[in-house]
Amino acid sequence: MNQLPLSIRTVSQEDLGALLRLENKCFTTDQLSRRSFRHWIQAENCAFIVAEYGDVIVGYSLIIFFKGTTLARLYSIATDPEYRGKGIARTLMEAGEQISKDAGRVFLRLEVSVDNTAGIALYESMGYQPFGIYRHYYENSNDALRMQKCIRTVPPVAENRAIPWIQQTTTFTCGPAALMMAMRGLSKKYQPTQHEELQIWREATTIFMTSGHGGCHPIGLALAATHRNYPVEVWINKETTLFVDGVRGENKKRVLELVHQDFVLQAKKEKIKVRYRDFHHSHLISEFKKGNIPIILISTYRLDGRKAPHWVTMSGYDEDCLYVHDSDPDPDEQSASGLDSQHLPIAHEDFLKMSRFGRNPIRTAVIVRKRTSKRLW
Repeated sequence: MNQLPLSIRTVSQEDLGALLRLENKCFTTDQLSRRSFRHWIQAENCAFIVAEYGDVIVGYSLIIFFKGTTLARLYSIATDPEYRGKGIARTLMEAGEQISKDAGRVFLRLEVSVDNTAGIALYESMGYQPFGIYRHYYENSNDALRMQKCIRTVPPVAENRAIPWIQQTTTFTCGPAALMMAMRGLSKKYQPTQHEELQIWREATTIFMTSGHGGCHPIGLALAATHRNYPVEVWINKETTLFVDGVRGENKKRVLELVHQDFVLQAKKEKIKVRYRDFHHSHLISEFKKGNIPIILISTYRLDGRKAPHWVTMSGYDEDCLYVHDSDPDPDEQSASGLDSQHLPIAHEDFLKMSRFGRNPIRTAVIVRKRTSKRLW
């Protein structure tokens, strides 16, 4: 067997053929395609490294970095079966962790098949802790154990609760999806459906938005929650008409004003508390500690480069980050499962910047509380 020292380097275009051969040797299912390898070799939002003995590639590791968050994810790792038992996977993991740390990432996540005892043992020995199961994740229907490691500091265990992730089914229903996640997280009897998603949008829509269909007004979402017997409180940093600066044309502006005024009047009738205040992550954490679930409006600029308003659901926190469920997976990240949109860790200082939208920044959240025993609306 080759006695040359193992070396780690960044992948290059010339490695494509060797990577494909290695992939075929290591996996019979869930293989990365030639197209996927080409994509990630060229991509900037990743750490793609190979392990070599001399000029022979014997392993690779691919870690993806997600915009606007402190999260990195081990997308794939492979070691040539002929060279296993030599610590190659551990060396690749250690190198990947260091690159991720240097890139400012706090958490590294991975998925491993529940029957991959050797892989699980390796990750556990390196400090990775399980935090969930993804059912039928692999092509052979095997479940995936989800594991995570804090690679920069060691925060206390996040006080996460079992809040389900729900994917929005249209481009404009992030608000309903965020609200349904909160309501389901607070009551297992609540059953979210696509019909419910669209109904909530009809109840809460602003009618117009920056482009396309209207999004959802915070007071509109609060009213929808109230109609479903969830007590709520709305936080808004200003008393002016929301989102009006984002549309052109006096008619659209007038419609937004009328919708806003109507929501305010309905909230008064329903005795919904609307607090006109600014807030930051400590206020949201305080509500989460009480057992409530905030849904928060953010700007997607730091996630995808587009300045669009977007609702997310708070799913946990620790001393470094807020965690959120994002109902809209990024197709460019090649994760149709939505796995990379769940429990996204966002550093507190980044969250302050992200949770502002518009030229005259709006900061707003809806605090959803446990369901009452009233009859459904």
